[in-house]
Amino acid sequence: MPILLLARHAKSSWADGSLRDHDRPLNRRGADDAPRVGSALKERDLVPDLVYSSTSARTRETVAGLEDGIEMPLEVHFIPELYLASPGTMLAAVQSAPDDVERLMILAHNPGTHALAVGLAADGARKDLEQMRYKFPTGAVAVLTFETDRWSDIQGDGTLVEFIRPRFIS
Repeated sequence: MPILLLARHAKSSWADGSLRDHDRPLNRRGADDAPRVGSALKERDLVPDLVYSSTSARTRETVAGLEDGIEMPLEVHFIPELYLASPGTMLAAVQSAPDDVERLMILAHNPGTHALAVGLAADGARKDLEQMRYKFPTGAVAVLTFETDRWSDIQGDGTLVEFIRPRFIS
């Protein structure tokens, strides 16, 4: 049963107005949150086998923070098409994953990440579903499972197992 981790990059900085959006780094809160999210993934046995990530500076820094929290390097493929991607583009990336990958993370941006998570989560704990549908904050990870063995079969019939938000990690 594949486990999909839909992740939004950690909180980014707007301090340098001369930077292109693609080049914006994490701010202090984002730099602190990413390792905490990584630790939470490790504690829950949700370390991704493979990460498909946007190429932006803030997603690259989020990956580094996740690795710090997980305490190991991740296999990451930086995919230019995931920068500010639509839900359809992200779903195509999910569906292209090798079937021997058990836990896949898509690390990207809103509004696409939020829209895809809402579109794929047909079931789950009511409170988690409501919170995710209302807001998908920076650094959040929606953990979804599917009743299939093939990533290419992933559709809008997933179960939201958990909605991890940095603010609520203890």
